[in-house]
Amino acid sequence: NIEKGYSEILIGTHRILSKDVKFKNLGLIIVDEEQRFGVEHKEKLKALKENVDVLTLSATPIPRTLHMSLAGIRDMSLLEEPPQERHPVQTYVMENNPEFIREAIHREISRGGQVYYLYNRVESISEEAFRVQRLVPDANVPYAHGQMSGRALERIMGDANTIIIQDADRMGLSQLYQLRGRVGRSNRIAYAYLMYKRDKMLREAAEKRLQTIREFTEFGSGFKIAMRDLEIRGAGNLLGAEQHGHM
Repeated sequence: NIEKGYSEILIGTHRILSKDVKFKNLGLIIVDEEQRFGVEHKEKLKALKENVDVLTLSATPIPRTLHMSLAGIRDMSLLEEPPQERHPVQTYVMENNPEFIREAIHREISRGGQVYYLYNRVESISEEAFRVQRLVPDANVPYAHGQMSGRALERIMGDANTIIIQDADRMGLSQLYQLRGRVGRSNRIAYAYLMYKRDKMLREAAEKRLQTIREFTEFGSGFKIAMRDLEIRGAGNLLGAEQHGHM
């Protein structure tokens, strides 16, 4: 588009959808992490200018978006080549087991690495961090959550090669895939442990999600995971705002 005379690039959040933001000569809209946007947001983006080109990017597109591509309403391109010297993340699904957690953390620390331990309840995260600290006394166990300032988060988060996800059965397929992508970004083999409460009877959909994330570990498998998500959750509503669900 630069060749056509569009020379400026604006990078923004949802803020660019505000009424007080006016575009001079809009030619191309690129939506990164498309799965984070609702239908209303995406329609607003397209309404910014008539006949504007739209490119949406996602490792795991929402069922409705994927269905539109498969139906030929949208063009779709797939990137399947992994970066050089990257290894697939070794993925395990299991019941919560403190001994195994201790072993996994020790294994990562012994090779000089860092561990992400995902616990999705802000109100009791400090207690969970204390439990992990007691499991592995020689480890440094800071905790971080979205209510902390950006600087505090930056200091705590670094490059990790092992991720442990508690109550993984409560999360969506796209979430699990994105979380697993936080590790394995170097040339070392990374590990992901997806855990659910001991003796818990998993719902059929949750079991299918965990089975899918364990099954598809190769690079470029985001599309296959999105296809399975489409099967499990349904295609949504092409003429309405629902992005998943069965007719």
